[in-house]
Amino acid sequence: MTNALYYGDNLEVLRRYVKDETVDLIYLDPPFNSNQDYNVLFAEHRGARSAAQVRAFKDTWRWDQMAALAFQESVERGGKVSEVMQGFRRIMGMSDMLAYLAMMGPRLMELHRVLKPTGSIFLHCDPTASPYLRLLMDAVFGPANFRNEIVWKRSQPKSHTTIRLSRVHDVIFFYAKSEDAAFYHEYEVHDPAYVKKFYKYVEEKTERRYELGDLTNPNKHRPNLKYEFPPKSGVVRVWRWTKDRMTKAWKEGRVILPEGSKVVREKRYLDEMPGTPVTDWWGDIEHLHGSQQERLGYPTQKPEALLERIINLGSKKGDVVLDPFCGCGTTVVVAQRLKRKWIGVDITHLAVGLMKHRLQSSFGRRVKYEVIGEPKDLAGAKELAQTDPYQFQFWALGLVGARAIEQKKGADKGIDGTLYFHDEKTGGKTKQIVLSVKAGKLAPSYLRDLRGVLDREEAEIGVLISMEEPTRAMLTEAASGGFYESHWGKHPRLQILTIAELLKGKGIDYPPSEQVNVTFKKAPKAKPPDDENGSLEFEDET
Repeated sequence: MTNALYYGDNLEVLRRYVKDETVDLIYLDPPFNSNQDYNVLFAEHRGARSAAQVRAFKDTWRWDQMAALAFQESVERGGKVSEVMQGFRRIMGMSDMLAYLAMMGPRLMELHRVLKPTGSIFLHCDPTASPYLRLLMDAVFGPANFRNEIVWKRSQPKSHTTIRLSRVHDVIFFYAKSEDAAFYHEYEVHDPAYVKKFYKYVEEKTERRYELGDLTNPNKHRPNLKYEFPPKSGVVRVWRWTKDRMTKAWKEGRVILPEGSKVVREKRYLDEMPGTPVTDWWGDIEHLHGSQQERLGYPTQKPEALLERIINLGSKKGDVVLDPFCGCGTTVVVAQRLKRKWIGVDITHLAVGLMKHRLQSSFGRRVKYEVIGEPKDLAGAKELAQTDPYQFQFWALGLVGARAIEQKKGADKGIDGTLYFHDEKTGGKTKQIVLSVKAGKLAPSYLRDLRGVLDREEAEIGVLISMEEPTRAMLTEAASGGFYESHWGKHPRLQILTIAELLKGKGIDYPPSEQVNVTFKKAPKAKPPDDENGSLEFEDET
């Protein structure tokens, strides 16, 4: 299925939902703890740790039982990947770096499976892991299918250190599935110094800038292209063009005889040139910083311009783009804007919720997609609450558009999520809604605790989201909390919402969300497409 967000482990999603050779382009930016000490990444870890759970915004590749099983799976499948993985084991031992590579091995093999023969893959990584990922990619896709090691200057130089040069770049490995892979050239804007040097002529009437190009043919053995031009000038050359084409261009003023010269030249206008061909060094795409509108606060967010270039290099309109580590959804948003079909996968409900919010902010009702792996009913919600309370909390908060509080276990101070809003005509003070999520049995003390948090935080509204139905005593306690008044009326300061009510469409009672909610920074609105009906939708394919 395309135009779909999948919640879950991308390895399982790929195996279960994505068919062989159905994807045109893959971009992946696997999480990696590049800030961790280099020596720690390669230190051996003896004994098993508890299974690592990937949490929002955290890089958690660890050598544990899950990593050991992934390593064993890659080795037992045989072939080049098995040989490379065994080599890694001999070099780096049972380290976190080996865990990272062991997790990547089977995922890259699945990505190879789903990629069309005409498809390509772009793997984004930092220089710490890039040498090993290059070997792993060679094993999966074959050295002959390596196309480029792209260097992206992602940041400005940091302050000087005494032990190394400042690290300012990422690496993007570009591999084709086969020699039949599609490739579409991209161009960047000419450097002003280049324009000034080479396009130094300007037409007076049109103010169009141009250069003069050579029309003589370096191949002297072309008698069919040897003739006198301009006519009766006595200048005979072997030209690049036929005489008919040369004569036509002369009449149109595209071929001229410069002053003081005897040989005609071609006018090549700057505004007709596509630009400078993109190379494997990308220094023209600015990294994201706080002042840019598209920055949403996601730590590993990449610029839309970066994904736009990659998607344009390897796909055309209507092609399928896959991102198995979707994060905050830059790939799917850009793919949607460029009229590609897309598949996005992430292992946290928080990321999926962010992607849904971003798609809505960017495209509104014009975008249609499916979310696979989220609870659709109460039974599914109960199963998630039992198997993974942490992800249940993210999912429940996403139902009301709240932002999760990312804090250490036991340090949440009674707050699981927040909503912020402005309900005064001139903006005014930022108002707050605090939320608490309970997956188990309810107790009246939960509501009393929430009331204390409400007063402590000086918030306007407190909401308890629960799996179970509240008791009569809890409803009475909530009713005694009073009201917050806005231009839209009175809103209970203490509210209880059950998962069953949320699944039926009930929401928090507060001023209209679409007018006042400022919880998440809104993504820039996507420009309407240039087709006739303005639609961003595609026919779904399964």
